[in-house]
Amino acid sequence: MITNFPGRRPRPRVTAARVRHRFRTWRGERPFWAGFFTSTAGLPILYWPYANLDLGGIPLAMSTTSGAGALVIGVLLITLGLTLWRHPHLRVFSGIATLLLTLISFPVANFGGLFLGLITGLIGGSLACSWTPVASGTSTAPADRASTAVPAEEGRRGS
Repeated sequence: MITNFPGRRPRPRVTAARVRHRFRTWRGERPFWAGFFTSTAGLPILYWPYANLDLGGIPLAMSTTSGAGALVIGVLLITLGLTLWRHPHLRVFSGIATLLLTLISFPVANFGGLFLGLITGLIGGSLACSWTPVASGTSTAPADRASTAVPAEEGRRGS
């Protein structure tokens, strides 16, 4: 039996359940996955122009003159992802901006972060544009709408 006495710390399992419930509630009120994919799209776009890889003794450097463009696009995508989490009412603007920046990253930033940033950015922007907030309360039919019921005389067959 769980009892909370003054001076006793709550059990870790109860605390974890409360945190998980609060996170689910927070996540349900905003375009969480759109922000996640949008922020994730900025990471490979930022990484590839500045990475120096060594493949079996052969240096592989993807550094190009587009490093500044990749930096700007990557930082903006991460910022747009955080904006989707913080300000859900800006979802359409953030979604369209994400789609445009992601498409621009294809020629500017090493094929959009070797297609990783391009694909995740397109998914995130599409999710942001399509997300709608959950309606709070019960939905009722508007009073100014005409009734769709068929009058008794028109519904009868015969004469």
